[in-house]
Amino acid sequence: MTDAELAAHLAECAGRILLQVRASGMIGGKALGKAGDETANQFLVHALRAQRPDDGLLSEESKDTMERLEKERVWIVDPVDGTREYGEERTDWAVHVALAVDGRPEIGAVALPGLGEVLRTDQPCALPDAAEKLRMVVSRTRPAPEAVIVAEALDAQLVPMGSAGAKAMAIIRGEADIYLHTGGQYEWDSCAPAAVAAAHGLHISRVDGSPLLYNQRDTYLPDLLICRKEHAEAVFDVLQAN
Repeated sequence: MTDAELAAHLAECAGRILLQVRASGMIGGKALGKAGDETANQFLVHALRAQRPDDGLLSEESKDTMERLEKERVWIVDPVDGTREYGEERTDWAVHVALAVDGRPEIGAVALPGLGEVLRTDQPCALPDAAEKLRMVVSRTRPAPEAVIVAEALDAQLVPMGSAGAKAMAIIRGEADIYLHTGGQYEWDSCAPAAVAAAHGLHISRVDGSPLLYNQRDTYLPDLLICRKEHAEAVFDVLQAN
């Protein structure tokens, strides 16, 4: 398999595993999220080590090792992005599998198992026509103040949604136009979504316009902007004015 084919296959398989864990009915509540995370992570880690043994690996659910910093190619995975949504049997959760090359989000796949979809860097599709009214995806529980300010300034409708991957893919799917996050994230939260978004022609950056960089010693990557390119400048203008 190519790297992109591998990323998509692993994300899809992990998604199926997670659905089976949930459908078993053996685990509920917070324990379901933990069990899903651990099970999917074991699959992804073992599969990547078998298929790409020379590459580095960073996963939310595995102990980090600094040997990845010596690698040009590092796989960055999030077995369940949106654990709460997964446990609540919603559709706005995702599986992230990405490959960062020299710190850049080059290749990736985001599976949306609840919707039966896998969006990937090697199969970009044309973006749907933009809606008449701007739409911004925000957290279901704690919309970032900066996102609310930008939405008000641009007269954009707020669209509450779960995981970071689901929010970013909502733009590709034509359900939103802007995803602005300032509430704190880690590399595994955004690497795959950023790679897939860029492959589909979207703008990706930090909120100050600087590039998103991965495989850093500190995996904290607190903010990002993913949007249709025609809206990026307007978002930056509002952020700079506030």
